Amino acid sequence: MTFGAELPRTKGFPLFKSLISRIILFNVLLLALGVGIFTLFLLYREQTHLINTTRYHAEVLLGTIEKSIFNSMRQGDSQQVQAILETVGHGHGMSGVRIFSPSGQILKSANPMEIGTSVDVQNFALFRNNKTDGVVKSVGGERMLAMVRPIFSDNRCSSCHGSGRRVIGVLNMDFSLTGMYQQLRETSQLFLFSTFLILAFLATGIVVVMMRFLRRPIEKISDCMAQVEAGDLGVRMQPAADDEIGRLMNGFNSMVAHLDQAQQELQQFHFQQMQRVDRLASIGEMAAGLAHEIKNPLAGISGAISVLADDYEPGDQRRDIMLQIQTQITRLDKTVNDLLYFGKPGQPEFSYTNINDLLKQTLLFVVQHPEARHIKYVEDLTPDLPAVWIDSKQIQQVVLNLALNAVQAMGDDGVLTLATDCLEQASERWVRIILRDTGPGITPEVLSKIFVPFYTTKTQGTGLGLPICRQLMENHGGQLHIESEPGQGTTIILLLPLRQERSGLPTLEET
Repeated sequence: MTFGAELPRTKGFPLFKSLISRIILFNVLLLALGVGIFTLFLLYREQTHLINTTRYHAEVLLGTIEKSIFNSMRQGDSQQVQAILETVGHGHGMSGVRIFSPSGQILKSANPMEIGTSVDVQNFALFRNNKTDGVVKSVGGERMLAMVRPIFSDNRCSSCHGSGRRVIGVLNMDFSLTGMYQQLRETSQLFLFSTFLILAFLATGIVVVMMRFLRRPIEKISDCMAQVEAGDLGVRMQPAADDEIGRLMNGFNSMVAHLDQAQQELQQFHFQQMQRVDRLASIGEMAAGLAHEIKNPLAGISGAISVLADDYEPGDQRRDIMLQIQTQITRLDKTVNDLLYFGKPGQPEFSYTNINDLLKQTLLFVVQHPEARHIKYVEDLTPDLPAVWIDSKQIQQVVLNLALNAVQAMGDDGVLTLATDCLEQASERWVRIILRDTGPGITPEVLSKIFVPFYTTKTQGTGLGLPICRQLMENHGGQLHIESEPGQGTTIILLLPLRQERSGLPTLEET
């Protein structure tokens, strides 16, 4: 057997169509983003550290130069200052060291060729902006750390520069950053290479874990589900571990086991039902044959009794006996007719019918019934109801049968309410007929059996009235519902579809 359409399975788990591939790609991207951000943070921290270290070394070197030239400048020995600058101005990563005037003219320099020229614009801008250092570029494009240190006059310099504290010169040093950036580049390459190795290692681990612990179990579950779809309910899975996938497999095994048990019970029940249907069909055929055999003799007996009854005078005891026999024959004839009608109802003749007029005519028949003399009747018929496509005789038979059942259930002091309206339900329009009585109601046990053929609580009933009513309603595409509670009366609801034509109504042969 097949339980439904086969689920599509993707072989090979192509990229972007496989859940595993998307999970792996998403994890790798998150991992790359996290490691990348961490690496950039480390690189920024390393660069800041290198720049701070270079600045510290440059400041130490500049302080040393400043102290070296201080005594010579105090004594006014400019030749000694120039010699010191030329001595210390080479090596140690320095690109140049000089002293320039506040106006920007170079006074002393480790490179004698610069003396008398204007200092570089970037270095002069640092002095003008009251900055002590900054990263600048040389003419050749080399990045350097430029540092400036103003030289102020004091009392010891008054012999050469006069009195008063003022800037008499600016000590300027250019410290090459080529080595630092080379070290930073090597560190960055090392970080990037390490990051790539870490990503490759972690991505490989994720792929292996996903394939081993997720993809293979999912493929196994998918294959087992396909076997169950094909009708093999003996499939079972063996979980490799007591994790989420293992619990899913155990749940699958339990579900398939229950499904297998339910299928076996269903097959057994179906077999029993088929046997019962066969027996009922045989009994029905036999009952129909017996009914035909009984009906003809009953007609003859009824005629003969009528003739015999006419031979006696009214008031004769023998005439009364004949009439009682006639009454029992009529009852037997009705039972035989119900049995024949239940086995093969008559062909309906459909026509458009005003349901309110039909109910009023039916109510006249109910009122004339001997048991309905003391019953009160309430009509709540909705005017201007659309005409329904029905067999008026069959629907009248249904309403009459149900109304008489209600009358018999209520006794002498009941109220029978008959109502109609329109109802929209499940995207369809219906004409609803409601019969409500004030009788003793029906117990749930009896209510569950009232549509079973030959089941009745009456001493003289056949148990075919309600089954025939439901069959007639179904032949019209309608519905019959009964709601009741002990001591609360009974409500019967008839639903007839509103259709423009007969198409869609089941025929008797189809039912």
